[in-house]
Amino acid sequence: MSSVIELLHPLVRKLWKERGFGEPTPPQKEAIPLILSGENVLIAAPTGSGKTEAAFLPILSMMLGVSEPGIKLLYVTPLRTLNRDILSRLEWWALRLGLRIAVRHGDTSRSERRLQALAPPDIMVTTPETLQLLIVGRRLREHLRALRWVIVDEVHEVADSKRGAQLSLLMEKVRRLAGRDPQVIGLSATVGNPEEVARLLVGAGRKCRVVYVPAHKRIEVAVAWPDVNVSDVKLAQALLVSPEVAARLRFIKGLVERYRSTLIFSNTRPTAEMLASRFKLWDEKFPIYVHHGSLSQPERVRVEEMLRRGEIRGVVCTSSMELGIDIGHVDFVIQYNSPREVRRLIQRVGRSGHSLRRVSRGVIVVGSSDDALESIVLKHRLGKGLVEPSRPPQKPLDVLAHELVGYAIAWGGSLEDFYELARRAEPFRDLSFDELVQVAKFMEELGLLRISENRLRPGGRRSYDYFYGTLSTIPEVRQYYVVERGSGDLVGLLDDYFVSEYCEPGARFIMAGRPWEV
Repeated sequence: MSSVIELLHPLVRKLWKERGFGEPTPPQKEAIPLILSGENVLIAAPTGSGKTEAAFLPILSMMLGVSEPGIKLLYVTPLRTLNRDILSRLEWWALRLGLRIAVRHGDTSRSERRLQALAPPDIMVTTPETLQLLIVGRRLREHLRALRWVIVDEVHEVADSKRGAQLSLLMEKVRRLAGRDPQVIGLSATVGNPEEVARLLVGAGRKCRVVYVPAHKRIEVAVAWPDVNVSDVKLAQALLVSPEVAARLRFIKGLVERYRSTLIFSNTRPTAEMLASRFKLWDEKFPIYVHHGSLSQPERVRVEEMLRRGEIRGVVCTSSMELGIDIGHVDFVIQYNSPREVRRLIQRVGRSGHSLRRVSRGVIVVGSSDDALESIVLKHRLGKGLVEPSRPPQKPLDVLAHELVGYAIAWGGSLEDFYELARRAEPFRDLSFDELVQVAKFMEELGLLRISENRLRPGGRRSYDYFYGTLSTIPEVRQYYVVERGSGDLVGLLDDYFVSEYCEPGARFIMAGRPWEV
């Protein structure tokens, strides 16, 4: 057994063998000693490189020596769907080591939330938005005082948006609440600026070691622009598409039939639905399904399990399958139209093979000269290892305003106290006190904040409505449930604009690759 694994707790080493793991991967070899020594670490590596175990197992080893009750490890992921998958993966280890693990997000039942408040788990899996609620919650914030470790998964997904700035401020609040600097481990796909992403997590003035594994694992990507033949003209008439689209469908169908399991990535949900529905119209028994965030959770889970068990040949999906959800072995990846970014191309094609020791294979199927040129450039940049950087916007004042109100609700300290806290967050390092004062005065004018005797206080009920109603920086879109009339089963969600524009009684639309009538 590798000397790196010998550094872990004997019980963890035993489970490593029981799990059937062999030689540690490069990020595991480099990260495990650093984490055991107490350093903050960002692991930036391709999909399938064992990042989760590299972070989790050394923390488990250290946690076994801690008897203090309360939440000791926060595992933060950007998506609720990823929470479910992470919980099932980590639970295997935790239960065998006598540690309690739980998930907390918007779908957590009231009874589960009450149980967590009364008997806190050792490990809490959550999202950034739900973590904000834990910080202001009366009971759970007390349990967070035992916090020693934080793992932030899929950091690249939030690093270049306001969610990244929000997360950075949130980490400072966690440190304030815990009364110590918990050890922070970030997990990221390959990015062009890992040092900057690391600073986003640990804040100004704190050190963070970077374990960087470039996408050197062999990734073979081709760019294909299928020619139109005579059969495509007939097929186009049958599928109600253009001959050019028919040619692409024919090309994709041939690849799906060649491999045991294939992911077909689309940049948008409507395109994913179009592809899946046309394949079903072409051949009703064609073993292909659709997966995206607007489908109901039972439908998504069903598709994931069928793919994992090898019952279907392909899934047309969006970024919903781009992250580390366990879907078993994937042979090949098809990207429909340019993925727009090298890092997205790496993440998506990297889902095939899903191991540093295997080749990841994929093809970008294009239908225009612009898409073809862009895809060729992306392929070239991939070969050179040129990956886009991930940078959050600097000093987003809407995020600052929300976190200021949250601070008033949770602590009620002075404006100077909040300023010192905010300045330690990387995106707000250049914030001036005058800028903060202006934001505070604006919130006070709106009745969302009160400043009395240099103390921050919530401005009454409106403050709570504002804070809880705007936890997410993701633009809110009103949605409607799609329910099958016969069974009452939830199929998915439709956005407000689509319902108001198209959903008259008798209207038909495609969801989950199948036609529905209003």
